[in-house]
Amino acid sequence: MYYIGIDLGTSAVKLLLMNEKGGIENIVSREYPLAFPHPGWSEQEPSDWVAAVFAGIRELTEGFDRSQVAGIGAGGQMHGLVVLDKDDQVIRPAILWNDGRTQAETDYLNQVIGKEKLSALTGNIAFAGFTAPKLLWMKKNEPELFARIAKIMLPKDYINYVLTGSHVSDYSDAAGMLLLDVEHRCWSAEMLEICGVKAEMMPELHESYDVIGTLKESVAAELGLPAGVKVAAGAGDNAAAAVGTGVVGGGSCNISLGTSGTIFIGSTAFQNGGGVEEGSPCLHSFAHADGAYHLMGCMLSAASCNKWWMDEILKTGDYSGEQAGITDEMLGKNHVFYLPYLMGERSPHNDAEARSCFIGMSMDTTREEMTLAVLEGVAFGIRDSLEAARGMGITVNESMICGGGAKSPLWKKIFANVLNLKLTVPETEQGPGYGGAILAAVACGEYAGVKEACEKLIRVTDTVEPDPALAARYEERYQVFRKLYPALKSLFPAVNGQL
Repeated sequence: MYYIGIDLGTSAVKLLLMNEKGGIENIVSREYPLAFPHPGWSEQEPSDWVAAVFAGIRELTEGFDRSQVAGIGAGGQMHGLVVLDKDDQVIRPAILWNDGRTQAETDYLNQVIGKEKLSALTGNIAFAGFTAPKLLWMKKNEPELFARIAKIMLPKDYINYVLTGSHVSDYSDAAGMLLLDVEHRCWSAEMLEICGVKAEMMPELHESYDVIGTLKESVAAELGLPAGVKVAAGAGDNAAAAVGTGVVGGGSCNISLGTSGTIFIGSTAFQNGGGVEEGSPCLHSFAHADGAYHLMGCMLSAASCNKWWMDEILKTGDYSGEQAGITDEMLGKNHVFYLPYLMGERSPHNDAEARSCFIGMSMDTTREEMTLAVLEGVAFGIRDSLEAARGMGITVNESMICGGGAKSPLWKKIFANVLNLKLTVPETEQGPGYGGAILAAVACGEYAGVKEACEKLIRVTDTVEPDPALAARYEERYQVFRKLYPALKSLFPAVNGQL
């Protein structure tokens, strides 16, 4: 049998065809436009997602026995606001996760409603990217459109609606809306009231591996697939990626070094994300696609820091060549520090004003030391979130690592020693798409559960162990790094020209 995994990203959808043994038979990708109608805004037309998914599935399955396709599962960009009217027509372009228009609404939620109350209701405080602030913005700025809302959906859930006709979401994706009582896995009536929406506007909630329906006959005919193909609820992109790397169960961990960076820590029990007290660290407390929970730290700039340094400052595309001059002797002894806050920071500081900077240069500072500082700064930033999790009583002994940045042997070595963790690299790096396909296989009964599927399908190709002496040197450097942001925090608004 075949299972289709959908990775609905910000710039493109990537689809893969997986067989029942976990082998990837085919991969296709389709891009779609991203609109910036005003500075800081980020929107997309849901119809563009649908067109790309449909064309992609037809291309993906061409030359294969389509009658053997049993299920479809999606991982999708989180937090995006998709609103439908009473006829299930899209009311306005989707407001995406990286849209920055809602700072006033975010401040209202955190400061007027109060972080303590938000945390008690949802397990999280408000971030500008979350869905609830977007609803408040729409209520204030587009009241006529807001009044027409009959259904509120997330991006991958809209795709599932088009495929099946079901208005459904899963717990992992819904957790990022700031409308879900994450601990009790239900919509928070009080949060809905705060945002001015009714319970009937919200999608039905399911576990990520639940079957939410089968393909509509018209859709099956258009795609050339059997009408009985089952569609799983799917998951938010990070939870789907965690499944795709085998990160399920308590204490499991995955570090993703993409444009942004995440540390994803599985937990069998609900754990509040923190951040209530001023200056205290904050993680996201979300439901996981395995039926349990997870804590997540999200850096807005990770591999993008290295890309910025290489492309814009050094003006070179030779990434590996620039790292070649960094010797083992230099590791843990660098006197240059880099703060990785090119776009502000999300976890654990929740500070949109934070900015990147180098500190510690002298007349003999070299190009290699500056490059090394960038790589180390991102690792130190992830360490901040790991320490926040440890402060909540979470124990992490090892972690998967994936993403474009993890292709660098040097960066993996730095991470292993900065975090003092054993790091493993998965054989398949298809993240949310592979996780979506695994969820579809579980939904179709191919495996008894997500944990069993991951144990049978996920394989490791590389392992990086920390070196005790190097880890000790990095521990000393981290203790300096962790003091830099608090010392500079009050200066960032002035640096940004807002004082």
